[in-house]
Amino acid sequence: MTEYAARPDPTAGAAWARLTELAPKVPGLRDLLAEPGRFAAMRVDAPHLALDLSRQRWTDAVRAALLDLATETGTTDARAELFRGNALNPTERRAVLHTALRAPADAVIEVDGTNVMPAVHEALDRMLAFAEDVREGRWRGAGGAPIEHVVNIGIGGSALGPALVCEALEPSATPGPTVHFLANVDGHEVHSLLPTLPPERTLFVIASKSFGTLETKVNAETARSWFLERGGRVEDIARHFVAVSTNLDAAGAFGLPAENLFPLWDWVGGRYSLWSPIGLPIALRHGAAAFRRLLAGARAMDEHFRDAPPEANAPLQLALAETWNTNFLGCESLALLPYTSALARLPDYLQQLEMESNGKGVRDDGHPVAARTGTILWGNVGTTGQHAYHQLLHQGTQPFSAEFVLPLRMGHRHDDHHEWLVAHCFAQAEAFAHGRDETEVRAALEAGGTNAEDAARAAPHRVLPGDHPSTLVLLEDLSPESLGALVALHEHKVFAQGRLWGINSFDQWGVELGKVLGDRIHGALTRGGDALEALPDATTRELVRVFLDARGGRGAAET
Repeated sequence: MTEYAARPDPTAGAAWARLTELAPKVPGLRDLLAEPGRFAAMRVDAPHLALDLSRQRWTDAVRAALLDLATETGTTDARAELFRGNALNPTERRAVLHTALRAPADAVIEVDGTNVMPAVHEALDRMLAFAEDVREGRWRGAGGAPIEHVVNIGIGGSALGPALVCEALEPSATPGPTVHFLANVDGHEVHSLLPTLPPERTLFVIASKSFGTLETKVNAETARSWFLERGGRVEDIARHFVAVSTNLDAAGAFGLPAENLFPLWDWVGGRYSLWSPIGLPIALRHGAAAFRRLLAGARAMDEHFRDAPPEANAPLQLALAETWNTNFLGCESLALLPYTSALARLPDYLQQLEMESNGKGVRDDGHPVAARTGTILWGNVGTTGQHAYHQLLHQGTQPFSAEFVLPLRMGHRHDDHHEWLVAHCFAQAEAFAHGRDETEVRAALEAGGTNAEDAARAAPHRVLPGDHPSTLVLLEDLSPESLGALVALHEHKVFAQGRLWGINSFDQWGVELGKVLGDRIHGALTRGGDALEALPDATTRELVRVFLDARGGRGAAET
């Protein structure tokens, strides 16, 4: 694994100074959109999708300075590092090679002197063969019944990616088992799901990189007990449970034979793992061919990111635009707005990808960052959001940017529905950019028959400031290839933006403290006594007592 030097503070370079100088001078979007040829100049084509960046509030001079920033920070050159043995996760001393999961079998990608590609393809081939055995009825439950339900037990990267893909491809699904996702430790989820399933026709996939994640461990043990309580024998577990993990010893201790275990590697981060055997639920629901097409779409985006020139590089341009919005235009959040219900889970998936990756306050050399980092990402399906939170977007006071995601072709025959969906998507992007000033409002009211006095009184309440930057991601369709390219586009955007800020996008130490405190408080809830009194926060101690009193004093009632 090669080492790389810590990068300098990006805010100390000439490009950052130039961007700071340009920011207050940039015209509004109305003026920018009046420029001839802007759409063609700001369109970036990539495999299976295109970006419309014309509604970003930037100029040619800004884009040039942003490209200089990419050069100064080493971001442009760093692209190649993702495709060979690297040390891109220095705080955990791990390589970052999720791109190897979709690389061709004849590629050579070495980690610590070992080519990982034979092991990757062996694992994927075995995983996909297993999925086809289940789908075709060759793998059956212990009593001989075919598998009709799959329950994926995993959380975070072990659930969000597979759930996104399973749901997004559902419009073109072929016959296969129904896939359910059990992620939260909330007992309501277990209580609602398990009674609906026939145990003899259900397969559980335990997906945990460490095989020690609290939520996954609790849910897996509950599922195991449920299966045994309903007539399953211990020896039957091998026909109803499989696991994906780096900790194959712990998975084996759960009671699973080696042939039921699928490997994961420590150079694959959880939120980048859907391309690995973590994607087993995708293959079980949609088949091996669809999974391979998904990999092909991601691989095409990999090659684009690696090889396309910076000015025509879709992930890099997306990263530069959002860095400009966050650090120089003052945008406080990114509204992710997929205009198809098939991508309803995309905001949830990208929340983890972006916020867990780039929510960092120190550079990779340990020094504090000198600029805002990370993106608060949120959103929902259009047009649903238009009848909920778009009011705040149009007339509120919080600065934001937006990303619309729109498939140009759908797999259904309801063309009139899709035409309305497209019309609303384009309309919202136009409204965010142009807004509507008071003069226009008054003129429209008077043209509709309102007298001048009433129009003047009503106009301020109907003004939309506009000038909100947005990107439109146009997908060819909702094929596996397009979906693979879309996800890889955002993976590479996150990497590029992290490099621009000088931070490590591949660790997530911020989630650890909550786990430690959760274990400590759970001990107080269940044991009471010294465990309760040892809690350092008086308010937390009182909250534990409130909880115990509310449920009748179980556990630490006497303390």
